[in-house]
Amino acid sequence: MTTTGSACGQDNAVSHMDRGSSEMFQALARKEGTPLFVIDHAKIRENYREFKKNFPKIQAYFAVKANSNPGIVKTLMDLGASFDVASMPEFMIVHNFIKDMPDKERQDFIWDRIIYANTIKPIETLEELNQYKPLVTFDNIEELKKIRQHAPQAGLVLRLRVPNTGSMVELSSKFGADPGEAVDLIKAAFDLGLVVEGLSFHVGSQCTNFENYVVALQISANIIEETEHRTGRKIRILDIGGGFPVKYNPEVRSIEELAVKLKAEIARLFPDDMEILAEPGRFLVANACTLVAKVVGKAYRDGKPCYYINDGVYHTYSGQVFDHCTYPVLAFKEGPRQISAVFGPTCDAFDTITLSAELPELDIGDLVYSVNIGAYSIASSTYFNGFPPAKVFHINQ
Repeated sequence: MTTTGSACGQDNAVSHMDRGSSEMFQALARKEGTPLFVIDHAKIRENYREFKKNFPKIQAYFAVKANSNPGIVKTLMDLGASFDVASMPEFMIVHNFIKDMPDKERQDFIWDRIIYANTIKPIETLEELNQYKPLVTFDNIEELKKIRQHAPQAGLVLRLRVPNTGSMVELSSKFGADPGEAVDLIKAAFDLGLVVEGLSFHVGSQCTNFENYVVALQISANIIEETEHRTGRKIRILDIGGGFPVKYNPEVRSIEELAVKLKAEIARLFPDDMEILAEPGRFLVANACTLVAKVVGKAYRDGKPCYYINDGVYHTYSGQVFDHCTYPVLAFKEGPRQISAVFGPTCDAFDTITLSAELPELDIGDLVYSVNIGAYSIASSTYFNGFPPAKVFHINQ
């Protein structure tokens, strides 16, 4: 299986590590074993600061689903980040770092720095969430009725359906209220005695079509204006979601370019007291993680070498399935390259990482690696065939 979609690593011809990094990763793999998923916290801190430099007035709610490792959450929490969670286990990852705070401080943290951004929530989840009085999203009347019955203390944010054209992963087919019904839904929430505090949207993951943001901001401004006219209630939170592009390759447009466009549109469309949130996930962690795996088998099939490694699409390379992303498999070993296939370890032909890797002649026991593999990868790992996820190792923590 050769997946389609954008390559999430650098081009094979230019992506080899410098000597120092190469030696470090190989030494770690020999010491810790493989597969080894290495998280560089210095890079996460750099990415967060870059986001805040470009969007100083926007509060960053890290999308925990991108990589839910508690160490990442702690690093971002120390930097002042907020958090977008989509399940009760994700909520508890964040909550575990604040559970020992005094009650008021803990509640203030939940109000100010956590949004439960999954529009569909089981009744059991709502009942558990209610005690925390969180900010939660919704996009339909049935969800409103559930919230009214099981989590009436929650603050509400209506998620809108907006264009996702040109994004690597589109989300509009599953989430978001049609703009034409948005004001009626907000009014229905108020009529039920609930409080709608804001609007949210998501232009799709790895968005390279910046007009998606422009259109979504205009739709949001129109809905806020009509809501305030029809209900007399103020909407003062706007969550612009994620989609902030990672420069997996030089052709990807920069976040600096996006920032110029976004800041101009926000200033034009919204009052100064509008609280703007964002949900960067991929941008903060994608290029902060490296996978090192080992060749455990070798064969020749269809006229080319085939290498079997101890990680695959049921594990760290799951992003090739769920994230429409391809990760070049690279070798530490030097030598003439030839087109090769790389397979994962499971007893399933679907576990094919690539049929066109450019690799030197490898032997069983040699190490390979993939960069830019921090987002939507290990977070989706399984234990299929009994193979466990890669071991996680932290550097610069």
